[in-house]
Amino acid sequence: MPAETSIHHCLQQNFGFSAFRPGQKQVIETLLAGRSALSIFPTGGGKSLCYQLPALLLDGLTLVISPLIALMKDQVDALQAQGIAAARLDSSIGANEVQSIYRQLESGSLKLLYIAPERLANERFLNRLRGRTISLLAIDEAHCISEWGHNFRPEYMKIARLAKEIGVGRVLALTATATPSVAADIRRAFDIVDGDEIRTSFHRPNLHLRVTPCPAPQRRQLLLQRLREQARGPTIVYVTLQRTAEAVAKFLEAEGLAAKAYHAGMQSDKRSAVQDAFMAGNIQVVVATIAFGMGIDKADIRAVYHYNLPKTLENYMQEIGRAGRDGRDSRCEILACADDLTVLANFSYGDTPTPEALRRLVELLLGQGEVFDVSLYELSGDFDIRPLVIATVFTYLELQGILRSTGPFYDGYKIQFNRPQEQILQDFDPQRVAFLQALFATAKKGRVWYQLTPGESAAELNEPRQRITAAVSYLEEKGDIQVQVTGLRHGYRRQSEELDPEALIAGLQETFARRETQDIARLREVLAYAEQRSCLTRHLLTYFGEAIDADCGDCSRCRTGQGERLSRTAPLEPGPAEAAIARRVQDEGHPALNHPRQLARFLCGITSPAANRARLGRHTDFGALGEFPFRKVMDLLAPGSD
Repeated sequence: MPAETSIHHCLQQNFGFSAFRPGQKQVIETLLAGRSALSIFPTGGGKSLCYQLPALLLDGLTLVISPLIALMKDQVDALQAQGIAAARLDSSIGANEVQSIYRQLESGSLKLLYIAPERLANERFLNRLRGRTISLLAIDEAHCISEWGHNFRPEYMKIARLAKEIGVGRVLALTATATPSVAADIRRAFDIVDGDEIRTSFHRPNLHLRVTPCPAPQRRQLLLQRLREQARGPTIVYVTLQRTAEAVAKFLEAEGLAAKAYHAGMQSDKRSAVQDAFMAGNIQVVVATIAFGMGIDKADIRAVYHYNLPKTLENYMQEIGRAGRDGRDSRCEILACADDLTVLANFSYGDTPTPEALRRLVELLLGQGEVFDVSLYELSGDFDIRPLVIATVFTYLELQGILRSTGPFYDGYKIQFNRPQEQILQDFDPQRVAFLQALFATAKKGRVWYQLTPGESAAELNEPRQRITAAVSYLEEKGDIQVQVTGLRHGYRRQSEELDPEALIAGLQETFARRETQDIARLREVLAYAEQRSCLTRHLLTYFGEAIDADCGDCSRCRTGQGERLSRTAPLEPGPAEAAIARRVQDEGHPALNHPRQLARFLCGITSPAANRARLGRHTDFGALGEFPFRKVMDLLAPGSD
């Protein structure tokens, strides 16, 4: 392990800091000693230094997995400004820059490479990694690996196995929102011993927590009052729905505030413009869905308001953690109304597939051969199950040992030659020339692009498919060709032949029902937090496994000692008018709304693959019953209901 003087020299020389924040040095020393670690620091606690500094002291490459393009961009830009060889591979990177990154990877000059979790399962990318020294794998948002976490992502479940397959030296799992049970899941997945879990305090006294019960019709005015009475400073207002973000931002603009909306439904260039303007101080208020702020390092955010209830306490802790990173006082207030629970719960119910669709999906998969491949996008449309839920089904089948992923691949390549084929072939020996000539001959020539299907070429040439993809990757790296990939598919191998299909289907249905129940339970935890009479700070810290000796004395509950049931203004029971709307849509006979659960999703304003294909999002009755609980709408659609 490098000497202590080397660690501090690197800290000062490369990052400009004279001392470590709490926990950082312990994480870094653990990694440099050759052990894997779990770092649980609050948002803004300095997690990124825990892998950036060791990356400079270790031989080989540090691979950083992050689901957030904004975080990748900000960190890579900052590292490059310090002269550190860092890069990112994501959907926003152009072809020329990708080739430059691959050349750095090939030469070994790259120290840090940031990628999305999906790329680690990409066969072409894995081919580039094999044989290279990967000294450290850093996994941001590591709570996504746990099915008990608030933001489970199926692709995270496979990282541990892939890390072993490519020979990663050590792993650093990082998160700001791990409860004790989630932390145990992470340690188990990456063989991290209990003593190498480093957790620092989540208590930040400069964040002043408030919960203010507020009926929904009064929230706009209360928010406006808060923004006018507080000292001017950067502010984030979190909302649940995209249309709420647009409406509230428009209202604040009309009242003379420099406010803009931010949500996933906006074009990426418009989102980037809002983010850049906020970072530069040209916008005071961003009204955003949860997509905003992930990885945004802005130290002087003076207030975070939750116009709607947060989805989970994990989300809430992460979102308020973006305030006051400069150590100055910042306000974190929920404008709390029980109406929000309906919309949040409806989204949880809306993700659960119908029993019939789940059965048909599983029967299709079990009817495949020993080795097969599928398009998650096509399956999503065929069975009206969201792609993320489809991916979750496959993950559960893998975890049960029924399937084994052979990795994602692209069904086709579009290839354009940057120089004549004769010139390209001059660089190779006769044996490889013969192979490449035969490969080129399998491609279908268009006006500009050649169409190449690796599976068909492999069969025609009697060569392994991997040799085809490796050849294309090599020519692309050299700059001889340009490549566009098409038709993402996922390959699988049957591991188990002896199984009970009925038990399997019942188990999957039970799993999704349990996840639905967990999501609703998390909403109840948010409601309990908002309505309690005791210290808000103590409640949050206890939830994340941290004990404090006394109440904070600062939050709204400590100051007033008051807690009350939140008001509800929206109706809970649909009546005759709502039943008439449901019958009207039912009578239209849309195939995408055949099942009561499909129709309930539509009436509650929840999109689905089949409804999207039928363009029913533009229907006048889409979301007409969005203020009613999903279960009540389902009851309304039950046979015999009035």
